[in-house]
Amino acid sequence: MSKKYNRVSFADLSPIACCCGTTRRAFVDDPEAPASAHLLEVAEEPTTHYHKKTTEIYLIIEGDGFLELDGEMVPVKPLDAIMIKPGCHHRAVGKMKIINIPVPKHDDSDFYYTNDENEISLGDVPTCTASGTIE
Repeated sequence: MSKKYNRVSFADLSPIACCCGTTRRAFVDDPEAPASAHLLEVAEEPTTHYHKKTTEIYLIIEGDGFLELDGEMVPVKPLDAIMIKPGCHHRAVGKMKIINIPVPKHDDSDFYYTNDENEISLGDVPTCTASGTIE
């Protein structure tokens, strides 16, 4: 009988650069996982993005700043939790560590930027610079 749980230590996961900052992603490789969990260290200038299918729950664990949600700057501090529904353009602003729980789990094909007036998906974007701009 297989285990009905999966334990991951974020300290054991390799950091991945993303347009939000640096993330460590748990459970993304589990084909049966209904969600994933990410430890995100926010970049100085993260890129505003949105998802068409994914709901994200952000739990602020360290630092303070703002979440820009559909253009509104919402102040956040440790132990604040925010549910970001599909279609909400968002980014974190400030030096923070966040636990992000995407439901369903993280999927690169459901990651979209708005750059000027052209909507493009992550698969169409070769890179995102450290300043958060799309190249």
